[in-house]
This record gives sequence, C-alpha cells and structure tokens, in this order.
Amino acid sequence: MTRHALEQVTDFGDFTRGKDLKEFLKQSYSNTSSKNCLSNVRVSPDGRHIHVILHTPKSGLMTYDKYQRAHLVQCQKHLDLVLTRNVPVVDLIYFDQSNTEDGANLLGVIFENGKVEFWKFSERKSGWNLLQTSDLCNSPRAKIVSVSISQNFIIWCEERPPSESSAGSGVSRNNYRFCICKRTFEVDEVGVCLGGVKIALHNNPRYLVVSSGDIVYLLPDIKEHPLITVSNVFLTWSPQHDIFKFHSVSMGTLLVRNSTSHKESDFKRLVTDCIGILSTTNPPDICGFCPAGCGDLLLLLSSGWVCVMQRDGILRQIYKLPDNCLAACGIQNSLNLYHDMLALTVGKMMYLIDAKCGLELERISLKREGLLFVNCLESSSPQMLSEAGLFVVIQREVEAKLKPLVSHSENISPSAVLAEAVFEEACKYYQQRSLSSTQLTAEKLKKGGMFQAPISLAAIIRDYLSNQKMKTAGKDSLGHEKLLSSLDSELKSLVGLEDIKTAVLKASEKDLKNYCETLVQQEVSRLLSSEIDRENLQYLNSIFSLFPTETWQAIQAILQLRCNGEGSLSSKAPAELWKIVLSPVQTTTNFNHCNGQQKHVPANVSLPVFELLCQSIFKFQPSWLPRFLDLAQHQAGASSTSSWSYGVKESSESLPLYKRALAVLPCKGAYQDLEVELLLCSQRPNAVMQALRILMGLGRWDRVTQVAERFCRQSPLLNKEIFTTLLCEVAQHRDLDPYLDLLWTLCPEDLTVTGILNIVLKNLPSTTQSSGPFQGHSNGSHLTIGLLKPLLRKVLQRETKPSQRYADILQSPSHPPPTPPRQVKELARVNTELDMDLSERGPSESQVSPA
Repeated sequence: MTRHALEQVTDFGDFTRGKDLKEFLKQSYSNTSSKNCLSNVRVSPDGRHIHVILHTPKSGLMTYDKYQRAHLVQCQKHLDLVLTRNVPVVDLIYFDQSNTEDGANLLGVIFENGKVEFWKFSERKSGWNLLQTSDLCNSPRAKIVSVSISQNFIIWCEERPPSESSAGSGVSRNNYRFCICKRTFEVDEVGVCLGGVKIALHNNPRYLVVSSGDIVYLLPDIKEHPLITVSNVFLTWSPQHDIFKFHSVSMGTLLVRNSTSHKESDFKRLVTDCIGILSTTNPPDICGFCPAGCGDLLLLLSSGWVCVMQRDGILRQIYKLPDNCLAACGIQNSLNLYHDMLALTVGKMMYLIDAKCGLELERISLKREGLLFVNCLESSSPQMLSEAGLFVVIQREVEAKLKPLVSHSENISPSAVLAEAVFEEACKYYQQRSLSSTQLTAEKLKKGGMFQAPISLAAIIRDYLSNQKMKTAGKDSLGHEKLLSSLDSELKSLVGLEDIKTAVLKASEKDLKNYCETLVQQEVSRLLSSEIDRENLQYLNSIFSLFPTETWQAIQAILQLRCNGEGSLSSKAPAELWKIVLSPVQTTTNFNHCNGQQKHVPANVSLPVFELLCQSIFKFQPSWLPRFLDLAQHQAGASSTSSWSYGVKESSESLPLYKRALAVLPCKGAYQDLEVELLLCSQRPNAVMQALRILMGLGRWDRVTQVAERFCRQSPLLNKEIFTTLLCEVAQHRDLDPYLDLLWTLCPEDLTVTGILNIVLKNLPSTTQSSGPFQGHSNGSHLTIGLLKPLLRKVLQRETKPSQRYADILQSPSHPPPTPPRQVKELARVNTELDMDLSERGPSESQVSPA
C-alpha cells in the first residue's frame, strides 16, 4: 500500500546567503508577536528564488537565489536583488516566461506609492538586472494595497485620497475610498509595455486581489477594520468581459452585473440589490485561500470547512477539519492544490486530501509551521518551505500484510471457497435451463456425475491455487493447458477478490478502509462486466447505499472519467461497459415523475445502473451531471448502429437519458439551474421549451435570450415555437425590452404581419375597468406599437419584396430554347400521308360536289 511522507530537499545551503535566510526564518518563528511569519515570504514558480518582504525596522526586499551551477553562488555580484527606492513593497508578480529560450525569470516589484520595477534574472548573464521602472497608477497620491496578474492584465486595488474619491463624507468616505484598476501589458525583448489605466470598480472597500485563470476574486481584507455587512460578500470579476458577480460562502451567487454599458462601476450601486440579504446572514470568515486554476478558488473557512468556489458560482465542500482546529492553531495556515491532491497545513499538522471526493489520505506532523507552494516543474507533488528548508511530499510503498493473512489462514481455504462458488454458479445456470421442477443443489452436481464441466473447473482452480502444474499424461495435457491459459486472468481476479475478503475479516480498523475501497471497486467492476439481472441489480444498489464514497471513487476508475480543460467529460471505457450502464432494466418498477423529476422511489425498488451513477454524481459532484449526460448521449449515439441500438419507441423501460437523469433530482425546486442544464443538454425540442419556461419563470431573461439564439438555429419548427413563446411574453410585460433587437432577428420567415398581430392581441394582459380617468396603465407597462414597429417593418419588407425562390423562372434567357415537337410520331406520320394524298389529287377531286 502507498503512504505519504515528508522529505527534505534542501536546507538552503545551495541558495545564496542561505545561512542568513535560515537565521531570518528562525528569528521570525521565535517572535511570538508574529503569528503569521510566513505571510511575507514569496517563492518563485520554479522554486529557485525566495523573496522576503520586509516591513520593520525598515521596508525592503531580500532575495535568495538558487543557481544550477554551484560555483556561481560564491560570486558576490549575484547575491541579491537591490531595489532602487526605500518604499514599502506591496507584493511581487512573476510573468510567464515559459516560451523564452533562455528560461529567464521576469519579476515585477510593486511598491505602495504606485511605482513598479521590472527585474529579469538570467543565470547565463549576470543574475538580476533592472529592466525599467514605471508608474502603475495615474495618481501620484494613490496607494496600492494588493495586486495580482491575470492573463495579459495587471489588476490592483488602490486607495484614493479623499479629494479624488467620489464617495461621501465622514466614515463612509474612509470605508469606501478604494478602487479596482486594470492595465494591459506586453512583454518584449526590451522590457514591459504597459497599456492605459482603466478603473473597473470604484467606491469599494479594501479588497485582496486574487487571480485564477481568467477570473479575478476580490476578497474582503478582514484584518483591516472590516465592515460587518460588506465582509459577508466577495466578488468575482472577468477583466475581459467586465462582469461582476457577488457571492457569499453561505448562500452562493447573489447577484450578477454587467458593467460594459459604462466605463466604471460604482460598488455602492452594485451592492444595493443584495445588501438586505447580507444584513440577515452571518457567514463564516475566510481564513485562507489559494487559486486552484481554471477560474476556481480554494477557501478555508472559519467553520473548518475547506471548499472550492467554482467559476460557475457553485461552492463545493471538500473536507471538514476537526472542531476548534483553527482556533487552537491561530491564523497560521497554508493550502494548495496539486492536481487531484489538496494539501493543507494548519499549525504543525499537514493534511493530504483527495480533492475529488474529500477523502483524507494522510496526516503528517510537522516540527514547524510551513508555507505550501507549487513548483511548476513538479506540480503534482506538494512542496513546503519552513525554517529548516524546503520539503517535498513523496509516496512510499509499504508492504501490505495481505499475503500472510491469507497464506496462514487456518479456518478459510481460498481453494475451497472458489470451488464451492463454481458449483453454486453452475446450479443457477443449469436450473434456469432445466425442464424439471426438481431443485438442483451443489451436492447433486458433485455426486451425480452428469455435469462434468463444473467438476473439471473446480479441479483446475484447486490445482491453480496449489501452484501445481498441469502435467497429465496423454492427449488431455494440451487441453488443460489451453483451458488454464484462457482462464488465467479470471482466476487471478477471483483469487485477488477472495484474498481481500479474507484480509477484511482479520484487518485492523486502520487498514479496513483501504481494503473496503479495493473490495467495492472490484465488486462494482465485476457486476458491470456481467449481465445485470434482478438479483445483481439489487446487490449493486445495496453496495451504492452502504458505501457511497467508495462507489463514487469506483465508478470514476471503472468508467475512466476525466474532465478536460473545456469542461466536458471523457471516458475510455469500452462500448460493452456503456451498454450495461445505459440499457434500461425491464424488471424495475416505473418511476413517478413530476416535471421530469422523481417524486418518490420505494425502498424495495432497485434503481437501474444509469440512475445509480447519476445519483452518485449528483451527491459528490453535481456540476458533472450535465457533462455525464452529454457523454452518455454521445456513447448512445455512437453505438446506434451497433447491436444494442436505441432506435426504440419511448416507453417506461426506454425513457430518454435526460429524463432518467432528471429522476435523481429532488422536487423542491432547489436545483432548477441543474434541471435547466440537463434539459438543454438533451437538445430535444420539448426539453428545450421546458427549460425555456423554467428560465422565464425565474425571470432570467439574459439566459432566456441566449438559449433562444442558440436553439433557433436547429430547426424552423423549434425556431417558430421559441419566437412565438417569447412574443407572447413581450405582449404581457416589459422585461424583454432590452433584448428586442436580438429577438426580432429570430423571427421565422413564414411568419406574417397578420400572424404577429394576432399573437400579440391574443396575449395582451386583461385590463380592469378603472374608477378614474387617469388610473389605467400609468406605469408604462403596456405594449406600444412603437416597440413592434422594427419587427413589423422587417416582416412587411420581406412580404412586399419579390421572392427570389422563382427568380430563375421569371428571368428570360437571351436566346430562347428551340420549340419542342408538339405532336407524337404517329400523328405526324398520319398528317404527312394525308398531305401527300391530297397533293396527288387534282383540284376538282378535292372539292366536295353539291348534293
């Protein structure tokens, strides 16, 4: 089995002035007034530079470098990065230089007064070189409090002087005197070229700027006199699209605002719509955070929960620390994500957690508090900096005690168990195909002599387990060897399964969890690789019920589910396995649905395999459910030409996959966003319209127009139904007015002015008789002909414009085609003979004489 351990990489001896760094950290730890002594330490992405930001007794920056060529450490001119000014340093930002040939590091040192120094480190040249000094802020009186880098933007939070702030007076001015700014940059051979300064948010409180992918998080700085109400909320911001979202760790996404309509956004105006909700909530504080990549952010809350805020606004809980753990260890903590492993240090304890399912992998005791960091060269291994040096978490293989438990077992014989299993399986097989009503038993199979196959197989298994080579005389030898060779993989699987079962019986409580995970995965894999009947399905349901976490890990491993960078799921599982997963089970009872969702499933009813997997995904990774549905539909479509085609009529046993996925959602309406995604993922017209009505009921008109624009291109019938539905909404209220220009572009070609007016008139809201002459519709909520004028003009022009469908017929060619023959051949021949006969007669013969 695998265990994790902490191994020291260096004691700073290979860093310039390594002894000074070690002494500085030792003094910082001994200073009891500094509870978070590592908060001012920064480590470069490649782990070769350690920076210490100094505040007392004077401001400055100490840099310690690790050279790949050891003799350069002794050269004094490479020892330090010397700043050109004695101004407090706010933070450091490293620029991505992975594409450069020399592998040089480009560093930006951000000062409190708005200045920035760009330094470049190259071992082949002369170490650190100052490239340029620039002004980051426009105002000379501005004061930077936090800074970050996101793609090609430098983002910072700056404090404006009271005279330059648009806030009010008194306490309000002091609290809301900050603004969020951004500036583009380009790195070339000469230096860094900065773009213009743009203020994205003003009149906001003090925020910590943290970037993750293309998303920027604005976290409240609770150490600096927090505002009770505003500290309950944090923001996410997309610098490219200028979209702000307000979140709470207790309520999720509260508000979405787009500020593209004007250059700057006022924080007070944006937060007004959710300030009432915030005043009634008391969410836990954010004690620690770390970017998780792809727009996600890891959060350590004062409640002890480690959560991940996903870019879609969903807050997913991963792991719960022991009670009072954070209070006992103070505020010294550090966390980071290393692929699928989450590392967390709280005080003198390191926790290693599986980020996918929240399973605790290991606890490692530390001698001193440490700072976790990600080394881009070894991003899969947790690395930590402490007073003693740099450390890395490694995996060590510990010899499992599985074989001694099995080999020295006195009461349980694997060969006897497996041989008995052969006869029991054979009983079921022969009983199903027997015309006799007599019940078969294993003893009858052994003694009857009629069934030679199970007896031979049981003998082979006994010989296999006894490590005896099959050497029988005569012509049977080759047959046994071939049979044994063909059964080798299955025999190994059976033996391994029995070994684990035996080990579970004698395992300690500590090892029981690991054995349980292995056993569950093998059992689920065995069931999914065979035909699922009623008995096996009930057994599979019981496994999912008793071991939910273990089965969640098992299905990820068996289906080989992977989430790629585009947000979709992929699977390398074979088609036969997907056949078992997706095919409905005829023996199960039908589900009762409410709007496509399951009302209640009795306890004695077994869920089909697909519903079991959807239920597990919904419990542990809800955001994966639409992706899994999309993957399942792709697998079903790819196999439509195979023997397990899905070209059957929709019935209780063959429901569409999206309806089966909806069955796992509760009917309380708390997961309407997930329901909408599942309906849209199916791409069926009825499901799309159902999703559209849900969004209209929620009043999410921006999302409604996005869905309409996407699915109107699929078919003319769906286009007409969507447009007609939205036109009815336009006739009833004014919520769609900002999107009318987009809506008019979706008008179907076969819709006429008369048809539009009929739809509008039928759906106008009913008017009540008012008691006064000026009390009806005074709020401007009624529909006017001016709103419909662009649509009517467009349709009218289309009606009056000559159709191009028959333009080729209406246009005359320059040379007319030759005239086709107008008579058939027989008629032409008769006419020709008649003419010849008349010409042979004289004029007198051809005349008719009078009677």
